[in-house]
Amino acid sequence: MKYTKLGTTGLDVSRICLGCMSFGDATNWLHKWVLDEADSRTIIKKALDLGINFFDTANVYSMGVSEEILGRALKDYANRDEIVIATKVFSTMRQSPNGGGLSRKAILSELDHSLRRLGTDYVDLYIIHRFDYHTPIEETMEALNDVVRAGKVRYLGASAMYAWQFQKARNIAESRGWSNFVSMQNHWNLLYREEEREMVPYCQDAGVALTPYSPLAAGRLSRKPGEGETKRHQTDQIAISKYAKTEDQDSGIIEHVSKLAADHGVSMSQVALAWLMHKPMLAAPIIGATKLPHVEDAVKAVDIQLSEDEMSYLEELYLPHDVVGAL
Repeated sequence: MKYTKLGTTGLDVSRICLGCMSFGDATNWLHKWVLDEADSRTIIKKALDLGINFFDTANVYSMGVSEEILGRALKDYANRDEIVIATKVFSTMRQSPNGGGLSRKAILSELDHSLRRLGTDYVDLYIIHRFDYHTPIEETMEALNDVVRAGKVRYLGASAMYAWQFQKARNIAESRGWSNFVSMQNHWNLLYREEEREMVPYCQDAGVALTPYSPLAAGRLSRKPGEGETKRHQTDQIAISKYAKTEDQDSGIIEHVSKLAADHGVSMSQVALAWLMHKPMLAAPIIGATKLPHVEDAVKAVDIQLSEDEMSYLEELYLPHDVVGAL
C-alpha cells in the first residue's frame, strides 16, 4: 500500500479508502445487498492486512448499523491511532423534528450518536453528506468549527454538492477563522465526469483533497455489460437512476477500459481506479466491497502507471451527462 497526505493537511491516508455502505443490516435499510456483520468483518480485516488505513461510513448507512460494525471491527483488529475514520451527517435518521439536516442541534446530536456507535472519542474526518438548503451555512460552519475545537473531530469534509455551494461554505469559514473543509467526496468516475467542469478544478486550485465515491460506477467499470451482474447491479435503484439512461453512450468507454486492462494484464477495476489516482489532488477513491477479491483488486491499482496517451484513450469517448448526485 502507498500513502499520501489528505490534501494540504498532514494526515496520512492510504491511496485506497474502504467505503462501508456495504456493511449493515439489509432488513432495515433501502439496500438489500449489504453484508451482515460476520461477512463485513472479514472484508474489514482483509483491508487492514493489505495496508488500508482509511475507512468511510455514514450515520445513515443501515441507519447506524454500518458505524457499529466498523467500530467493533476496528477495535478488535486495529490500533486507533493508526487508522482514519470518516463518517457523515445530514440524512434523515428519524421522522421527527430535527431528525436530520445540518442545523447546530442536528450536528451536535448526530456526532455524539456516531461516536457512540463507532466506539471512539473522535472521528478523523467528519463529512457533511449533502448541502442543507434549509439551514444557514453560517450556522453549519460554526457548529462544525465547534466540534473540531471540542476535540471530537480532527478534520472536516464535504460531499455531493455544487461547486458554488462548496466554495461559499469554505469562504465563510476562512473569513471567520473557523476550521474549514479539507476534502470533497464527489461523484466521479470514467462514466460520470461532470465534476470536472467546476468542482474538480476548484479543489485542485484550493488544495482540497478529492476522495470520489462510486469510482467504478457501481461495478459498471469492473466488467463488460451483461457479464457477472451482481445483486447490487440488479437492485440498487440509486445506481440504476444514475447510469441506466446513458448505458448506450457509456458502452464504448467500458470497451476502452476492457481493452487497456487486457493490454496491461490487469482487471478493468484496476484500470478505472488507476485513471482516477493519476489526477491531481486525488487522495483516495472510495471503493465498496462485498467480496474479498474486490479489496485485493483495488489495492493492486495503486501500482498501475498509465501514460498520457492511455489516459486520453480512456477519456476520448465521454459525452456530457445530466448532473446527478449533487442535489
